[in-house]
Amino acid sequence: MKDRVTLALLVLALVNVVVASSLVHAAAPQAKPPAKRPASAKPAPQPTAPTYFTTSMSPAELAGKQAVIETPSGTIVIDLLPEQAPNHVGHFIKLARDGAYDRTTFHRLIRGGIIQGGDPLSKDPSKAALYGTGGLGALAPEPGAGSHVKGAVSAVLVPGKRDSAGSQFFVCIAPQPALDGQYTVFGRVVRGLGIVNRISEAPVDANGRAADRIEMTRVTIRDAPPAGVEPFSTETVAELASYRATIETSVGDIVVEFFPDKAPNHVRNFLRLAHAGVYDETAFHRVVPGFVIQGGYLGSRTLMLDEAQQALIRPLPPEFTDTPHDKGILSMARGDDPASATTSFFIVTGRSTALDGKYTVFGRVVQGLDIVEKIEGVARNGETPVERIGVRTVTIARR
Repeated sequence: MKDRVTLALLVLALVNVVVASSLVHAAAPQAKPPAKRPASAKPAPQPTAPTYFTTSMSPAELAGKQAVIETPSGTIVIDLLPEQAPNHVGHFIKLARDGAYDRTTFHRLIRGGIIQGGDPLSKDPSKAALYGTGGLGALAPEPGAGSHVKGAVSAVLVPGKRDSAGSQFFVCIAPQPALDGQYTVFGRVVRGLGIVNRISEAPVDANGRAADRIEMTRVTIRDAPPAGVEPFSTETVAELASYRATIETSVGDIVVEFFPDKAPNHVRNFLRLAHAGVYDETAFHRVVPGFVIQGGYLGSRTLMLDEAQQALIRPLPPEFTDTPHDKGILSMARGDDPASATTSFFIVTGRSTALDGKYTVFGRVVQGLDIVEKIEGVARNGETPVERIGVRTVTIARR
């Protein structure tokens, strides 16, 4: 299987290259010119050396950066590796900050093997026949010590030209050791490898080209969280209160604010899980009109959790307060044990005094209450929606 995937990758690269045909014109017969005095010989012009991108960012500016790729299938987070390939990382950061990757596509897919994207031509659907040929020839090789392990992010090359990398990259779903030393690894996926695998399973044509557009809707650069420190574990109550979360559902977006002064640990937990992608591809699985809509249940998730995500899931001690469960309140679901809350949450759709002081309130809806009402009104089989109310992702941003 590995040999087949590697061979397919090399074939993939070959079919991506457009080679211009050269035309050779025969010289026309010429009359013999009159004799001239010999002139001094002139040296032949020397070919101009190619100019490659060199980052202007210092090692300190390059260090500790992550790329966040948002797609219709979910979010992919990549740790960038400047210690292995500073110019490749600097080039990627520059393009991302310039918006060059926004609305480009993952245009070539090998199921369970790799996905390839980043061609600027792929912003234009009318140029589909040229996808894979754009954005190359900008970088000299930096093979470093990078290995094409699971999750590796590496630069695409023109076959036989090691100095032809540019904006295009591929992500390894399975290890590709035969590529080590040939292609420059400049990142690794730390969140969303399941999303990468799902993208690889999309339909393709006979040439391995994605049958439908799989866009990178937005690519941004952010600071990576400090090693060994869980996200949102050091923020003050005031800093936590500055965050909002957008729950992107299949019927519209719901925006919530948080009450860290009431339930700081529940707020940290929700932000942490959302940041790690735990809520990606879950669903609102329970709807009780006039009472609640409930989501965040891991049994509704269509993707397997990775080890890092699993490590974040733990029982939460209750933080009960006198905050009433009014319409729009965000509260944490639990079992019979008051300290059994983990990931499930609910949004109240009608005043519910029976919940007061027994469930932890930690936020409320500030935008999208009409979406909550829309979910509340869906067709149900008992308390289960007849059609899945999917949660694509939950994004976090400061006000």
